[in-house]
Amino acid sequence: MLSNVAYLWLNRGRPQSFKRWFIVWLKRLYYSINLFNLLIAPIYLRHKGAQIGRLVVLGKSRIAGRGNLIIGNEPSLGKCNIALHDSITIGKRVVINDGVEILTASHSLSDPQWRHKKAPIKIGDYAWIATNAIILPGVTIGRGAVVGAGAVVRNNVADYAVVIGNPAQLTPAKRTSTLSYSPVLLNAAFVAWIGRNITVINLQPRV
Repeated sequence: MLSNVAYLWLNRGRPQSFKRWFIVWLKRLYYSINLFNLLIAPIYLRHKGAQIGRLVVLGKSRIAGRGNLIIGNEPSLGKCNIALHDSITIGKRVVINDGVEILTASHSLSDPQWRHKKAPIKIGDYAWIATNAIILPGVTIGRGAVVGAGAVVRNNVADYAVVIGNPAQLTPAKRTSTLSYSPVLLNAAFVAWIGRNITVINLQPRV
């Protein structure tokens, strides 16, 4: 938490006029409780062994088993369900919307004892997992890839590819490879400190 606070302070917006300075600090005070909640949310996960990067937005997600979780810098996670029977790696600046299910285990249909089979999941930098999508065990989502709302992903998704449907199918659409946005800077509590002009500050990954 302290490293995040230091980062926000060092990269804070510095208004030139007194009027602008006054408005900015009013916004910072207004969003101070929201900011505190954002900064404190990853602490419990870190205590349980998860590796959490800088400026992570965690919604009210249900995360079962925390030691197998790695999250990079500046992602935004909504109210999703993450089942850590095996490892899950989430890259930097990933967006995971509400209702997403990330499942690292299932049951073997060929096993008389119906035992678990598990496999890790990897989600690359800048990937976007839309509302109510389901990511099944062993899947790798490539850099910048998009998983459409409600899609069920059983196979790997290539970099910058767009998949939709159940089961998820590749579409002709392809995402740009020049991604540079930071989803956490769409959050008002962070914007109040850093502002929206991310070209003038250092937001390079540093897990």
